[in-house]
Amino acid sequence: MRRSTLDGTGRFPEVCPMEIRVNGETREVPPNLTIRGLVDHLGLGDGPVAVERNREIVPRAAQATMIVEPGDVIEIVHFVGGG
Repeated sequence: MRRSTLDGTGRFPEVCPMEIRVNGETREVPPNLTIRGLVDHLGLGDGPVAVERNREIVPRAAQATMIVEPGDVIEIVHFVGGG
């Protein structure tokens, strides 16, 4: 992912990953991810998940529009079927 403006050298500036905590682990992820994009980025997008961001539940309807910010603390619980 690159920005749409040049940095004065004729090149696009580098896009630095941002640091967040996911399920207790520090991770670097691309900037401008939505909560849903983060879930997909982590490979958990195949089934339903519950997400908490900074100790607040993120409603499923908001997951596609809420942007992850640097320093966020995210908890993701995915459901596994079986018997």
